[in-house]
Amino acid sequence: MNIAICDDEVRGRERILTLLEKEFSQAQTCEFDSGMKLLEKVKEGYSPDIVLLDIAMEGMDGMQTARELKKLSDAILIFVTGVKEQVFEAFDVGAFHYLMKPVDQDKMTNVLKRAMQEAEKRKAAPKYLLVKTEGSHRRIPVEDILYVENNGRKVILHTKSECLEYYERMNHLQEVLGDGFYRCHRGYLVALSAISGYDHDSITVAQGDKIYLAKQKYGEFVKLYCDFLKE
Repeated sequence: MNIAICDDEVRGRERILTLLEKEFSQAQTCEFDSGMKLLEKVKEGYSPDIVLLDIAMEGMDGMQTARELKKLSDAILIFVTGVKEQVFEAFDVGAFHYLMKPVDQDKMTNVLKRAMQEAEKRKAAPKYLLVKTEGSHRRIPVEDILYVENNGRKVILHTKSECLEYYERMNHLQEVLGDGFYRCHRGYLVALSAISGYDHDSITVAQGDKIYLAKQKYGEFVKLYCDFLKE
């Protein structure tokens, strides 16, 4: 498992390295003192599975780094911050989780174990969905899918940049897309990573769309989603 540590403070990097050596001595680690250096290394072919990324860095901060990194890599992002208010912004750029400074050993161990499990799932899960629409086949990155909407004999694939309608069965898509998606209603399948909020009868996704949450599934959904986010 390749773990990148990006923090412009030496003490911050040393603290994380010390904690990693205690619990994850088999992990391959690589240190970076700036977001720019991390991005340059990735462009050269470095492929981290997990990135521990400080938010408050001089020059290119953690948020800017994360946005650029998303264009180059599907690494799991764990933000490290000393300001709790920054946590909400972190999830806007697809963070898996966050750690508060000073980093606690038990907390980091818990979060990293879950991140490693997620990394293994991502390696096994499909990275693309092949879609036939308007007479041509297109390859859609699974990470771009926000939710799927049932529309009779067709489905509507809502992605970060467009909506695609094509012939497909929801049950088949649910099976293909796997554990990263939840069937919140017979007419909707939502990416857990795209959820920005929910109430008793609806789920809000990252770009503001609201989709139905079946009343009988509310309890199951809350437990599943809390497990997805829990520390």
